[in-house]
Amino acid sequence: MLPGATLKRPDTPSRNRPGFAELFAALPVAVVVVDPDHRVAHANALAEQLLNLSERLMMGQPLDAIIPPPDDPRNRDGHALAVYDTEISTARGVKIRADFAETQIADYPGWRAITLHVSATSRRLGHSADRAAGARAAVGAAAMLAHEIKNPLSGIRGAAQLLGAGELTTLIVTEVDRIAALIDRMQDFSDTRPLPLASENIYPLLGHARRLALAGFARGITIEERFDPSLPPAQINRDALLQIVINLLKNAREAVRNEREPRIVMTTAYRHGITVSSAPGKPRLPLPIEICIFDNGPGAPADIADHLFDPFVSGRREGQGLGLALVDKLTRDMGGIVQYGREGNPEITVLRLLLPRAAS
Repeated sequence: MLPGATLKRPDTPSRNRPGFAELFAALPVAVVVVDPDHRVAHANALAEQLLNLSERLMMGQPLDAIIPPPDDPRNRDGHALAVYDTEISTARGVKIRADFAETQIADYPGWRAITLHVSATSRRLGHSADRAAGARAAVGAAAMLAHEIKNPLSGIRGAAQLLGAGELTTLIVTEVDRIAALIDRMQDFSDTRPLPLASENIYPLLGHARRLALAGFARGITIEERFDPSLPPAQINRDALLQIVINLLKNAREAVRNEREPRIVMTTAYRHGITVSSAPGKPRLPLPIEICIFDNGPGAPADIADHLFDPFVSGRREGQGLGLALVDKLTRDMGGIVQYGREGNPEITVLRLLLPRAAS
């Protein structure tokens, strides 16, 4: 049970029903509960560790004196707020980078819950320095390799064909074509021109991507749709978004390949308060348009989960590690972010796109 204006913690929990204190302490993220006067009412153990303050010392103190919220004009507009990969200065002068989320507590007007998530999540959002550096490195590698390798490949293929039909000739041509296709995919990274963006209804694009998947690589698998019918237009590039969704569906199909009952689900939603900084020192921009691809596969191996969107990183032995890296690049080119996560019980994989809304 969450606190109200006059609410106290429940008595000692029964054998079968834990109380508020036990549930609150067991939460896997740092949580601070704030009362209508903007003062700290509760803090769990993870919040104590992160902020280096005990709950007793925080209780009754103004929130701004403990963890000043990110500078965002919507902090007090009554909506939920989520700010990813932001720097927060604590009361002890410690600077931390964390995902900051603030939500109103239902049925308790004025009460709010603040969560702070310090983990690899922030490094997977598409705007951190290491991801940007990786993308720049991929651009340079793609341009160099395309120039130095692709032209000689044409000569090798032509020479092999002159040798006439045969098993060895077929093998040479097949391998040359495979390498050329890989180079073509790498060249996608070398295009640094700004994407032309326009106001678009995303549903025809999502439907088209789903039909392509069901007719090809996802044949025989059900792809469920759970869409918010009231979603407004997004500010996107049609071709880029279509390529992104197809790549994510392919990734999901590969993930469920060994599942007895494979499931893929596409969802959309409008998320208030989601913001991201386009660059250091730039104002944070809202990204309320959410597109998710869920699958019930095993998820990425733990040792690569934090680097899933880096070029040449793949969880499959035969994988090239370019599909999700390209998804990340195209999403950033549209001003959005892409996330990987494991959610629910039992856990399922989610790849989440957050995109800007078109100007009304």
